[in-house]
Amino acid sequence: MHVLLVEDDLALGAALAQGLDQAGWRTVWVRRLKEAREFLKEGQGLGTLLLDLGLPDGEGLRLLHELRGQGDNMPVLVLSAQNDLDTRLRALREGADDYLVKPFAFTELIARLQAVARRSSGFASSRWQVGSLCIDTHARKVSVDNLPVSLSPSEFVLLLELVRKAGKVINREYLVDYLRCGSFNALEVHVHNLRSKLGSRWVRTVRGVGYLLSGGAEPSAGSA
Repeated sequence: MHVLLVEDDLALGAALAQGLDQAGWRTVWVRRLKEAREFLKEGQGLGTLLLDLGLPDGEGLRLLHELRGQGDNMPVLVLSAQNDLDTRLRALREGADDYLVKPFAFTELIARLQAVARRSSGFASSRWQVGSLCIDTHARKVSVDNLPVSLSPSEFVLLLELVRKAGKVINREYLVDYLRCGSFNALEVHVHNLRSKLGSRWVRTVRGVGYLLSGGAEPSAGSA
């Protein structure tokens, strides 16, 4: 899953970005509100926003206010050294999904990030179940019909996004950006490999548009 980290502190930002990448979260790190706005405007398949409050060009809560005012429901986890009750309440009232006070343990950040991502995807736990397809997002394990399936990191990320938006067609351009795979041909390779491992009935192609998770039903005529 993708994370936009907005943190102006060089040492902390670099450490968090590296740790998140190593933990399987594809992370973009920016240090100013202007950069965050530009990246969000591009709409490059972000999953969660990690937002510092005290930034060089303004207050982080201003960005949160703008997002919620635009109807954007992206999960937002505030990271701040400000521990007073008024600030925490204000962040939550503005639409933050969680608030973590600095300094914090990295393991707690990951746990809170996972919880926020689960809630935004409509799942109450780290175990995602769609028919006979089971995904443990914490252990990064997948099974179909109770049989384990071994996926590459890119295949796992692709599957999570298909499940997160189950029943909806996901645009090919969006998935190329989301997976950072560079081309439609590379995306098709990932989809082909995922179908080979899960079974062809799980991932359906909507020709000229994109892909969707079919829920395990056999593909209908005209789909692949």
